[in-house]
Amino acid sequence: MNYPYENLENFTLPRLFDRSVNRYGEEPSLAKVGEEPMSYNQLNEKVKATVQLLQKSGISKGDKVVLLSENMPNWAVAYFSVTYFNAVIVPILPDFHPSDVHHIIRHSEAKAVFVSDKFLPTIEDANDLNIQLVINLEKLEIIEEISNQSYISQLKQKISKSSIKITEPKEDDLAAIIYTSGTTGHSKGVMLSHKNLVTNALSSFSKITIHKSDIFLSILPLAHTLECTVGLIVPILHGSSVHYIDKVPTPSVLLKAFSVVRPTMMLSVPLIIEKIYKNKVLAKFNSSFILKHLYKIPFFRKILNKAAGKKLIETFGGRVRFFGIGGAALSPFVEQFLMEAEFPYIIGYGLTETSPLIAGGSIIDGIVKVKSTGTPFYGVTVKIKDKDPKTGEGEIIVKSPSVMLGYYKDEEKTKEVMEDGWFLTGDLGYMDEDGFLFISGRSKNVIIGSGGENIYPEQIEAVINQNEAVLDSLVMEQDSKLIARVHLDYEMIDEMFKADRASDAKVKEDIANFLEELRVDVNTQVASFSKVNKFVEQIEPFIKTPTKKIKRYLYVE
Repeated sequence: MNYPYENLENFTLPRLFDRSVNRYGEEPSLAKVGEEPMSYNQLNEKVKATVQLLQKSGISKGDKVVLLSENMPNWAVAYFSVTYFNAVIVPILPDFHPSDVHHIIRHSEAKAVFVSDKFLPTIEDANDLNIQLVINLEKLEIIEEISNQSYISQLKQKISKSSIKITEPKEDDLAAIIYTSGTTGHSKGVMLSHKNLVTNALSSFSKITIHKSDIFLSILPLAHTLECTVGLIVPILHGSSVHYIDKVPTPSVLLKAFSVVRPTMMLSVPLIIEKIYKNKVLAKFNSSFILKHLYKIPFFRKILNKAAGKKLIETFGGRVRFFGIGGAALSPFVEQFLMEAEFPYIIGYGLTETSPLIAGGSIIDGIVKVKSTGTPFYGVTVKIKDKDPKTGEGEIIVKSPSVMLGYYKDEEKTKEVMEDGWFLTGDLGYMDEDGFLFISGRSKNVIIGSGGENIYPEQIEAVINQNEAVLDSLVMEQDSKLIARVHLDYEMIDEMFKADRASDAKVKEDIANFLEELRVDVNTQVASFSKVNKFVEQIEPFIKTPTKKIKRYLYVE
């Protein structure tokens, strides 16, 4: 592979980190929103000090170290410290239930834990985790009272400074184990090597030019591979700075962060930009009788969207030139708005097992195709397996230096997804004549119609979700018929049906009528074999994965 980066023949995280420190020493690196960033030299000092702390504490090559925290600069310090001397980092998503956290610690056989104050009770509440060291992430200090006392005592007697040696990892050594909580319900430990992560970060050069002056705003959890690779490793590779939101990214929190940081680059899951579009853009157009009707005419819609796009960029601080969207499918109607608004969005596709980037749009060539996830990244080969001769659809399979080593302690599951060096994604899609990849849906979610047609529930859901009163939907098969569970925006529903002045029975009747009208409207926009037979009100919010995908297995038999 000929990546355009000198001094990185050995694709390891320490090599990448040291290169950036040497090149960008005095440049700003990481900060919380509203705080002054530390320089790359200061970041290096913290990493090297934490490496010493870990090694003095008996952590060595191959030892697993859990990282449980909300986003903050010291998250990156822990990440690069652990991987610097060939130990293995195990980041845990902060959304995980404490019982899931305890399971991961046990399964990974972690010897130490970095934990923020916020999640300390999760560690304190478990007595059988066999953890030797607990390290406070804010202070980067060992919490002796909840670490293994006999272990700490032995350390003070045995470990001396002279006994410490840095074991530099090789590129194929294990760097991280990422535990997924997917829509299938089975949590797997994805083993990623140094080469997997570094080559994936390096491949970004083929899609976007990044400068040391670029400012990233980080709002997705760093324990998610998309944010870790593209929102941390990539900016450090280029000497950029990253600012962290350590709160839930509500509209008010985001607006404040945009005005303070004025980012040039950021990543998002579709849900965030879809909410902004529905609540800010569409709501404004629908509030005016004239604009609402003009918006239905393509000529005027494009003019209105372009004007809204300029205001949206101002809302983001006025400097954004890259807005990456990944983790789940983006609704086509929202993408149409972003394209017509000339908003600098890029849709990416990948999985934790591919570190994660597989394909994406490009700011460099500027070519966008609605509903496409773009073309493969540099060094990534994509093929369509078992292609349907009529539609060209089949399973997307991938070969690249970024494909995982396998699932931790699960050879059987690993064999199921690996075939002659190819990773079987489980996603269905096709590639057009220009090499653009289109995702149809998950193979496990496909519903076979009465005439043998492939029905992709995700595509019907995208149509349902266009309605501003719909927050989420889930299409499934029941008794050989399609039904849709629909979770509504009850604030909007209360306003629509004057709930404060109507009886419960009347409101229920109005909601039932609304759902039936919505069903009829949706069925005019889908293929005849994809028409939905019944809409059912989903009163409670759907349970979701950390990337905001509905956990289908909880609702579909």
